[in-house]
Amino acid sequence: MTEAALIERIAARGDGVTGDGRHVAGGVPGDRVRDDGIIIPGPNRTAPACRHFGKCGGCQLQHVAEPALADFVRDRVAGGLEGQEVTGIEVLPAMLSPPQTRRRAILTALRTGKQVAIGFNAAQSNQIVDMRMCPLLMPELFALVAPVRELLVMIAPQRRPVKIKMQVLDQGVELILEGVKAEGLDAAMALQDFAGAHKLARFAIDQGDGMEILWQPEPPTMRFGDILVEVPPFAFLQPTSAGQAALIEAVTKAIGDAGAVADLFAGVGTFALSVQAGRKIYAAEGARDAIAALTGAANRARALVATEHRDLFRRPLVPAELNRFGAIILDPPRAGAEEQVKQLAMSTAPVLAYVSCNPASFARDAKTLIEGGYSLDWVQPVGQFRWSTHVELAARFSK
Repeated sequence: MTEAALIERIAARGDGVTGDGRHVAGGVPGDRVRDDGIIIPGPNRTAPACRHFGKCGGCQLQHVAEPALADFVRDRVAGGLEGQEVTGIEVLPAMLSPPQTRRRAILTALRTGKQVAIGFNAAQSNQIVDMRMCPLLMPELFALVAPVRELLVMIAPQRRPVKIKMQVLDQGVELILEGVKAEGLDAAMALQDFAGAHKLARFAIDQGDGMEILWQPEPPTMRFGDILVEVPPFAFLQPTSAGQAALIEAVTKAIGDAGAVADLFAGVGTFALSVQAGRKIYAAEGARDAIAALTGAANRARALVATEHRDLFRRPLVPAELNRFGAIILDPPRAGAEEQVKQLAMSTAPVLAYVSCNPASFARDAKTLIEGGYSLDWVQPVGQFRWSTHVELAARFSK
């Protein structure tokens, strides 16, 4: 019998990989795999924290011990850069969000008769894994799963999926149900009673013709630095407070004492408002509701934040505009910011703080910036989506 092959790393989709390139489902660095596919456990393997692991698609890496999990997050970033022939970069140790800290989730529900299943989809499937525990979600979110399951017996259509969007805000949980049918006085009263009983910050439904806010005792907010933002329904926020803090810390470190800063793809102001003290900030965002929320918050706080509703994919800032700033913050969607990065590469902006949720598109953009004369000083990997293959990062470029 030949010697069992050593698994050396975890691939981007979560498989273990041997030295000769063999992919092994469920493999962990330090494991060995025999020719017949049997895995001999190594020192980096641990018992999964959830009974649904292996079926639920919400986690891929619960069987990986903490040090190896942190190495995977770091290696995803380093590997993306190497794929673009960007080498010799300081990639810092990864920062991981703890269990039970996910404050934002989208679940799916399906009613069959009087039974309602709620959860994440199974891996590579539309089948819903009915959630009876979840070590990812904040307790406030998981506590709503059972009550929502009961509520949907009344208002979920038969055998048609319902989207459940949940997010923890300053005032409590925001809950949005999409694809329900709440007809009649009894249903309307039941929804109001549900919202009050569970002290929701906001409760909205979409019956197919747009969102209807049913409950909102006061404008729901999130605080960034010293500034409160009245956030629109299910506004994009970082998925954990620990991850948000890590990214803000990295951005603050990257921009240093720059007095004039541009925040591109600013959202509702996660970075602009967190670093605005003592600076002049320009914030641009393409989503109208997000930039309106940021503008209102800055005006109420009398912060030196100028905002612009601007589609940066179609109308990126050009070098003449970029050159006015001592630092640029860039936080694009998963696709990256190819057109804006081309303009940045031609600019003389001295410092860039790039926040990314996709190591591949980041590495592509990093290569463009380096070809334009920037140096990539360091990269901070962040694992907010614990036990998943989804990796985020913040990086500093200088010219």
